[in-house]
Amino acid sequence: MDFSKIFIKNACPTRIGGQAVMSGIMMRGEDRTAVVLRKKDGTLHMKTQILKKHGSLFKIPLIRGIFVFVDSLVMGTSTLMYSAQILEDDMEEEPVDGKFSAWITEKFGSKFLWNLMLYFSVIIAIVFSVGVFIILPTAVVALCKNFTNNSIILNLIEGILRLLMFIVYIAVISLMKDIKEVFQYHGAEHKCIHAFENNKELTPENCQFFETLHPRCGTSFLMFVMVISLLLFSLLGWPNLLLRIISRLLLVPLIAGISYEILRYAGKSDSLLVKVLSIPGLLLQKITTKTPDNKQLEVAIAAVKAVLVPREEPEYEGQVGLDGKPVLPEVETNED
Repeated sequence: MDFSKIFIKNACPTRIGGQAVMSGIMMRGEDRTAVVLRKKDGTLHMKTQILKKHGSLFKIPLIRGIFVFVDSLVMGTSTLMYSAQILEDDMEEEPVDGKFSAWITEKFGSKFLWNLMLYFSVIIAIVFSVGVFIILPTAVVALCKNFTNNSIILNLIEGILRLLMFIVYIAVISLMKDIKEVFQYHGAEHKCIHAFENNKELTPENCQFFETLHPRCGTSFLMFVMVISLLLFSLLGWPNLLLRIISRLLLVPLIAGISYEILRYAGKSDSLLVKVLSIPGLLLQKITTKTPDNKQLEVAIAAVKAVLVPREEPEYEGQVGLDGKPVLPEVETNED
């Protein structure tokens, strides 16, 4: 791993960050967000939203990390659902299977059915994440009490198991075709931000020069969460299963706050300590980012350019060009 290409000397870190979605990218700047999607016909669809100004709580260390975590979770979920809706509109309508689905479609319309499926999928994903990565590891490790009663050892085993399960899960889903494309857009996002932070003209050719790994990536944040929870939980003793589950859920905000501060520091420093702390997250990024093609980089570039406009610029939804600016419909003229 070449740190000189990740922690680039003389780079100017920014607060621009993003999230890869199906067939596109969401970028978040100082004043607005921009979701840019590559539609089936090759055109770019964009939606921008002006961000509300944060209150004083967003400036308090540790506390701000909790708010950023919740805000990112809500925004990330809504972005995924929005991109799914746009891509669903872009596909040919297929006949509805099943009597219940057909009844829902007839009564409320196909759009309602699609939204219902999206919300249900989000709920299932949250339940799955809590069940698999929080409840299951602590329940399984309880069996180790037959071999040791040392609470520190039991908690460390639980943390290591949780970390391994998370890595295996990411590695397995990375084999799926659609997820590979998402990871390519993830790589495009990082390459584009690297180019911008190094004052390079935003072109696909310039962006391709940079690495797909970035020290401020949300993947690194998740890895910090895993490692910090492993260390913190090891100090909590080993109460009964219910208390262990409750304590782990209650400590998630604190862990998120600590992780955010480390990630924030890592994005502004290239010290040896930061590089060492960043290694686990960067290694995970080797799975969650793939080298994008130039078309995918065009999407990332359009998204970055869209969040650089002044706050006074109005929000927009519709087709855009590669410069991130709206494509206005041609005006027909009557010629005699």
